[in-house]
Amino acid sequence: MNNPIKPIPCKILEIKKETALEYTFKVETDIKPDHGQFLQLSIPKIGEAPISVSAFGDGWLDFTIRSVGKVTEEIFAKRPGDVLFLRGPYGNGWPIEQFRGKNVVVIVGGTGLAPVRSMLRVFAEDPGFAKSVTLIAGFKNEEGIVFRGELESWRDKFNTYYTLDRDKIDNWNVGFVTEYVSKVPFGDFGDNYEVIIVGPPPMMKFTGMEAAKCGVPDEKIWVSFERKMSCAIGKCGHCRIDEVYVCLDGPVFNYTQAKYLVD
Repeated sequence: MNNPIKPIPCKILEIKKETALEYTFKVETDIKPDHGQFLQLSIPKIGEAPISVSAFGDGWLDFTIRSVGKVTEEIFAKRPGDVLFLRGPYGNGWPIEQFRGKNVVVIVGGTGLAPVRSMLRVFAEDPGFAKSVTLIAGFKNEEGIVFRGELESWRDKFNTYYTLDRDKIDNWNVGFVTEYVSKVPFGDFGDNYEVIIVGPPPMMKFTGMEAAKCGVPDEKIWVSFERKMSCAIGKCGHCRIDEVYVCLDGPVFNYTQAKYLVD
């Protein structure tokens, strides 16, 4: 019987620098997650951290990681050929089949792009999957842009609004993502659409409020919580909010429930 919490050693195939603080690690493994799920990455005697899968394929997974603590600093010291320990996948991912044939609106802030990246690849590679895709992506500044090459390639496939908080660069807007929600033609979609919001908690809160102003009902909004998880199997209570265990019931939630999940 498989042990659900036993880490498996996996070789690092490639490391790509995204920004000064974020790197993407391609890891060799046969683990097959759903879009939006996460794994626990660990280093013996150091610790472990929950990381969303930012892309996957046959025999590999991508993890886009920000260096913010002891575990991630140790991961950043690794090189291709070194080993990371993985366990998972865990949690509920995006209900991607529910998005088929619909007008999908994806609104992300910063590294919130990582948990939706694999799904956006599906939309880009299979133009018939979604009726249309609108991508609103915001970053603090130019130095914080992740997956820049893919963002540029998606301009030809999606309706895009890319924005920086204050920096001015060619072909990018200035301002917060909340300022661009009203540009989405929800009235033209009828009832055939879904909205995905991922980013820091304040960004998701205020973006959800802007969507509500545009007439979007809560049940059409989906979010992913980037709350710190520990055991990932609902035993330690570290991620518990009231009666909800984020690691089991999330990290993807419908907004009808997510709007009440406040620490």
